[in-house]
Amino acid sequence: MTTHPRVFGHRGAVASEHYLASMAGIDALKMGGNAIDAAVAATLVEGVVNQHMHSIGGEVPILVSSPDHPEVVCINGNMVAPAAATPEAFKQLGFEKIPPSGVFAAGVPGCIGALLEAMKRYGRLTFADVVGPALDLARNGFAAHAGLLRQHAFGVSDLADLFRTEWHGSAALYLNPDGSELDEGTTIRNPALADMFEYLSRSEAARGGSRLAGLEAAFDAFYKGDVAREIADYVKDKGGLLSREDLDRFEVRIEKPVSVEFGGAVVHKCGPWNQGPALLQTLSILKNFDLAAMGHNSADYVHTVVEAIKLAYADREQYYGDPAFVDVPMERLLSDDYGRIRSALIGPRADMEVRPGDAWNNVALLPAEERIGGALWGPGTVHVDAMDKDGYTAAFTPSGAYLKASEVVPALGFPLGVRLSNCRLDPPNHPNIVAPFKRPRTTISPSLAMKDGKPWLAFGSMGGDQQDQWQIQFVLNRVLFDMPLQAAIEAPKFSSDHFPALFYPHDFFLNRLRIEESVGAETIAGLEDRGHDLDVAPPWTEGFLCGTERNLDTGIMEAGSDPRGTRAEVFPAYALAY
Repeated sequence: MTTHPRVFGHRGAVASEHYLASMAGIDALKMGGNAIDAAVAATLVEGVVNQHMHSIGGEVPILVSSPDHPEVVCINGNMVAPAAATPEAFKQLGFEKIPPSGVFAAGVPGCIGALLEAMKRYGRLTFADVVGPALDLARNGFAAHAGLLRQHAFGVSDLADLFRTEWHGSAALYLNPDGSELDEGTTIRNPALADMFEYLSRSEAARGGSRLAGLEAAFDAFYKGDVAREIADYVKDKGGLLSREDLDRFEVRIEKPVSVEFGGAVVHKCGPWNQGPALLQTLSILKNFDLAAMGHNSADYVHTVVEAIKLAYADREQYYGDPAFVDVPMERLLSDDYGRIRSALIGPRADMEVRPGDAWNNVALLPAEERIGGALWGPGTVHVDAMDKDGYTAAFTPSGAYLKASEVVPALGFPLGVRLSNCRLDPPNHPNIVAPFKRPRTTISPSLAMKDGKPWLAFGSMGGDQQDQWQIQFVLNRVLFDMPLQAAIEAPKFSSDHFPALFYPHDFFLNRLRIEESVGAETIAGLEDRGHDLDVAPPWTEGFLCGTERNLDTGIMEAGSDPRGTRAEVFPAYALAY
């Protein structure tokens, strides 16, 4: 039996990392919006109530399926590096690596641009319609929850001293006037953020004309108007690299996602500026094993899945980057043939090396001298899924610009993202080397699966380098073992730290396997016998998934969320349908 109930609806379904965000999504559907409007409304609320995980100053990769077009579309809501962002510039400033917090790692925020682009292409409502719940919560307040206050390393409690001494814009929102910490349930108001939302809405209304013209006006107000001026002035005052010109030239990229077929479903992910293709590579490798015969979460099963993950993530480090700047052999990396030759490297014991393949030449192993190259998972991310009765399907993974990243800009009510810290300063041939206008390689990774040409699943997770590892297990649970959506989310999980992390300081722990003790003593003992370095974790500490599913025969939709969010004091995830 699952901890959370199964949730069904005939008209729409929304899953997110906060009950108020899911409620906002359902409200958008009831106003006549579709799943894309619902996902945008939910994302805007997430940026108000879960600022320890994400704010509107961050990023959001988006996958969308619409009934009018059979192709899944990726909206690239990633940050863009400033024109001044070069390895030499950072080294002249005294940095050996791009810092993980503060304005030096700030780029052009991609989130609001991607949300508005999604609405322009697929939505039905205005920005004023969808921002209503977020604006109300910012203006009139919401109750502080346990995750916002106590999430390890990212919550207000762990950041309070920094807020008191340096980041006074954050202290003004998240501490009492005397500097003491807030109690759970305390009302938090964010008037500057509410003012910013109202400014975008007024700009939309003032433009006049069509709905699309209004959305373009909101975009211009953020990237070319008063918001851009406030961001640029703040960064300049702090000595950072981001300029008004960088914001003015920002554009949202629309892309074709990558995909593989597995178990009768076609799983879609964003391109190699994102870690998502590593999930697809793992599935291509696992096609060569009879996982079902091994038994769910048996020692043989976990060993095989983990070793496949290690191989796929080694290729992530070796090849992935912004394809506008680096040539990535994506077709070969996702091919069944390459998956087959890579699968032959999996033996009966845990491997101790980071082993990328030679994808350019279709060879299982790259020579050691040509190889490039995890820390504990990075919690900062939320996820939103939405479906509706007309067939619209959305998977959004908002992230970045969380409270640990940088000070809340006092005039705007949100921090700036620091995703640029994912980039490297050396070696010069690294695919994720920093460069002007380049989009940094990210972990944030939505998923959308089609079956029989129709959108079937939308799902995703928070969790840095672990996101796609947990999503792989969700896919296997749902596709191979036919677990219902909620059960597939709640099943015991595991993840590897074997490969270089995308986050600063990019460290890793060879052969480290973190696994929930709820997999059982027999599996844990079997993995130790196979040579894995186990970090046995408490139950409910690996996962944090959200998802929606459409029954392709009846049209009924289901939404699911992970109780781990509440149990681990990260966020109060919730799924709703009607």
